[in-house]
Amino acid sequence: MSRALTQDAPASTTPAGIAMTHRQVLEALSGLLLGMFVAILASTVVSTSLPRIISDLKGDQTAYTWVVTSTLLATTVSTPIWGKLADLFNRKLLIQLSLVVFVVGSALAGFSTNTDMLIGFRVLQGLGAGGLTALSQIILADIISPRERGRYMGLFGAVMGVGTVGGPLIGGLLTDSLGWRWNFYVGVPFAIIAILLLQKTLRLPKGSGRKVSIDYFGAILIAGGVSLLLIWVSLAGQAGQFEWASWTSLIMVGIAALALIGAVIVELNVKEPIIPMHLFKNRTFTFATIASITVGVAMFGASIFLSQYMQLARGASPTQSGLLTLPMVIGMLGSSIVVGQLISRFGKWKVYMVAGSVSFTAGMFLLGTVSYNTNYVLLAVFMFLLGIGVGVVMQNLVLIVQNVVSPRDMGAASASVTFFRSLGGTIGVSVMGSILGSKVVELIGDKTDALQSAIAHLGAGGAKVAAALQSGTIPKVSALPESVRVIIESVYGDAVAHIFLVAAPVAVITIIAVILIPNAKLGTKTTLERLAEEPKGPQATHPTVIEEAEETIVEVGEAMAGSGPFTASVPVVSAPTGPAHRADTPARNR
Repeated sequence: MSRALTQDAPASTTPAGIAMTHRQVLEALSGLLLGMFVAILASTVVSTSLPRIISDLKGDQTAYTWVVTSTLLATTVSTPIWGKLADLFNRKLLIQLSLVVFVVGSALAGFSTNTDMLIGFRVLQGLGAGGLTALSQIILADIISPRERGRYMGLFGAVMGVGTVGGPLIGGLLTDSLGWRWNFYVGVPFAIIAILLLQKTLRLPKGSGRKVSIDYFGAILIAGGVSLLLIWVSLAGQAGQFEWASWTSLIMVGIAALALIGAVIVELNVKEPIIPMHLFKNRTFTFATIASITVGVAMFGASIFLSQYMQLARGASPTQSGLLTLPMVIGMLGSSIVVGQLISRFGKWKVYMVAGSVSFTAGMFLLGTVSYNTNYVLLAVFMFLLGIGVGVVMQNLVLIVQNVVSPRDMGAASASVTFFRSLGGTIGVSVMGSILGSKVVELIGDKTDALQSAIAHLGAGGAKVAAALQSGTIPKVSALPESVRVIIESVYGDAVAHIFLVAAPVAVITIIAVILIPNAKLGTKTTLERLAEEPKGPQATHPTVIEEAEETIVEVGEAMAGSGPFTASVPVVSAPTGPAHRADTPARNR
């Protein structure tokens, strides 16, 4: 060990308290990073190929949206469940299990013969991805302190950036060379390698050993309420469905609201809630949650609809579409790595977070001004600004929450932030997709005369083009005659710009939320170190510091009233003494 320490300063400690060098930490994180890449890849690799996939499977704009939303929804509703399981069971086993679920879902999705089948298997993919997304953040907190975590959070942000926007490039290349089904097979070997790496390199203690209780009813209510809201958003106002202001809408929203209200009541009363409601008493957690929702809208909405814009408004192929969105991934990659290093070096995070939120808000507003023939240099600048902002804010929201919550709530708190980010992305994609579909119909209606004239000039071939456009399925724009293609490209260009302009004001909320987050100093202890320093005894099983304090007050009061010897009540609060206890007090009493 002494030789290792001379080569690299200690970066963290193992559960046994042995110093880990930077190299050893990277080895332990290799499987986590690969698992995270697999999760993000699953959500984004098909984005550039979706126009072709949906066209081949005879799907419409609603199907297009739900192929994406189904995965995000499954990821969203399963993330807090995985997080709670992480507080109760072996985290290494759980993350390997989530990888297995993902592999099965990915392989089956590649055999889909219609959009319904594809959506179903994408749900299974999302369940696995939820575990990967949540557990990787939780395990990171187990072995690295908040102060040191910034440099490694940069790596996670970089991996997420590459997966988020680099995934579409990979998907485009696969679609153009091997066929779109390979989009679902590509993640399988990565997942298998990640399982093997985790088995070899990751060393964590076994479960907590305490009696476990899983809130199944709360999980069902959360999943049901969120799912019903998203189904309503996707279908309302669409051709052949129901209107926004209708009895169907009222019933769906009413049932969803009752389910979510019921979920809150259940979470307040069960022993082991999926999302502990007491976390919202913490200002950092509350405002980080709000910011996570809006960041999710930007991250997922941009990656999905920018790809659609490139193909349907600019006539790009799937591969070209991936290449054209590279400015965004470069912004995410660079900012997440650089800012992560700066946070670890100086221990300051707020100035970077505020600047990042301003950057991605500006990017959203600017993307709302584009059209089908916008100069690409300008478009690249807009995407780059958006990428910088998302890269800075996204991962560090998890970092600042992990810095202040009790170590016993680490899993639930980390997963909850990820849950709300995924929820924001799911709602964002659903709402933006619904608005896009409605806007396309409106704009085509405005251009009916020009479109009919262009079709009429095609002669006998015009009937086939007209039938394809009237079918309701997403057209293969590149295959349309030029006179018709220009009209359709202008429609989709204006429609995509419209949804970014609608979403941009939501991004302003991120700036406000980040400003309101308390500027807490980053700690220097890992979750495992903080847990080791906590008092051992009956109060160690209580989930919150507030409950521990209340029990202590009762015990001391009883002793002072003469109900028992004073020394019988003192040991539970006096066991942890010395500098270690004093150093940990600020981290636990927030």
